[in-house]
Amino acid sequence: MFGSSSGEANQRLSRSLVKTLCYRLLMVAITITVAFAFTDDATAALNIGLVANVVKTGTYFGYERLWARISWGATSA
Repeated sequence: MFGSSSGEANQRLSRSLVKTLCYRLLMVAITITVAFAFTDDATAALNIGLVANVVKTGTYFGYERLWARISWGATSA
């Protein structure tokens, strides 16, 4: 149901990239909307939305790189 029987990925890299970018854009829009609801200032809301998502993306990248150094649960190809 969730993967192919051969164990290979069942979607292309380009599909994953587009899905990821669309998700991030959705999260930026939600953050800006919530920030605007609290601040009632479009400029502040835009700044909060952009900065928050840049910080989150950078933090996630660092988190992934940290986990890349941990062998627990990883299998060799």
